[in-house]
Amino acid sequence: MATSPVDPRYVLDIKTLEMLVCPLTKTRLVLSADRQELVSVAARLAFPIVSGVPLLSLDEARQVDPDSLRRLPNLDDGNYGR
Repeated sequence: MATSPVDPRYVLDIKTLEMLVCPLTKTRLVLSADRQELVSVAARLAFPIVSGVPLLSLDEARQVDPDSLRRLPNLDDGNYGR
């Protein structure tokens, strides 16, 4: 199954990701494995990324179950979001 190429205009820049925080807890966000959401571990919320733009509104967020949080990239290895 072939995937369509990603438009570079819609790729979230790592430096931008490092500046963003959860609007509720003001803690670091983690890029999901599929790169479609930013996850706040502290708040257990996932914020969608639409056309490269993170929607950091609590109205747009969805609840994340604790088991899903364990599957996120390791925050301490410096490779989150890459």
